[in-house]
Amino acid sequence: MNEINTIYILGIRIDEPIVTLTDLLVSFLCLYFFYRIQKSGKKGKVYIYFKIYFLNMGIATLLGGLIGHAFLYNFSFYWKLPGWIMSMISIMFVERAAIEHTRIWLNESIIKVFRVINILEFLTFLTFTILTLNFFFVEFHSGYGLMFVVLSLEGFLFWKTKNSAGKYILIGVGFAAVAALFFMNKISPHPWFNYLSISHVLMAIAATFFYLGTKKIDMSDVREKSS
Repeated sequence: MNEINTIYILGIRIDEPIVTLTDLLVSFLCLYFFYRIQKSGKKGKVYIYFKIYFLNMGIATLLGGLIGHAFLYNFSFYWKLPGWIMSMISIMFVERAAIEHTRIWLNESIIKVFRVINILEFLTFLTFTILTLNFFFVEFHSGYGLMFVVLSLEGFLFWKTKNSAGKYILIGVGFAAVAALFFMNKISPHPWFNYLSISHVLMAIAATFFYLGTKKIDMSDVREKSS
């Protein structure tokens, strides 16, 4: 199961072709969703943060597919870092988007605390990742950001407001959680379509639900709150 599958196209060696293809699927969808939100002309921080999330995740999975898998044999292991860092930036901004979304209900003073924690958390995991070159910290940061921050905030907001945007975002987190289970437990249906491939497909579905949720966000309903 750990053997690297390789194909040759026009004499060019491509390692892990299905893993690469599914990475590129995530990249295409995220860049397309970035374009759609950009084209919608929607203003406000929450839309900006989701745009940054999709843009960075699109670039991260593009780098991951091409450099991290297909053509890694031409690069040193250090070349995995750019994709990892872009991925971590994307998670930071999807957390930020969820924080901004909760302005519909939470006090501004609480939002400011979450913003500070968001930056400190990102810098901590980024430092560990660069110093150790260990993907574990990228994975842990993603799990913390999606399963703890986004799930908690959007779950709270949906419980309070029953907003349709939160419903889609929570479904997206659910698919991301299943992707993480396949990845962490290395559950591979087939040597070619392995745990990386299936986690990428589930990530693509998660990104789609995040986009559907983003389209339904309405920040005009921000409550009048006392500090």
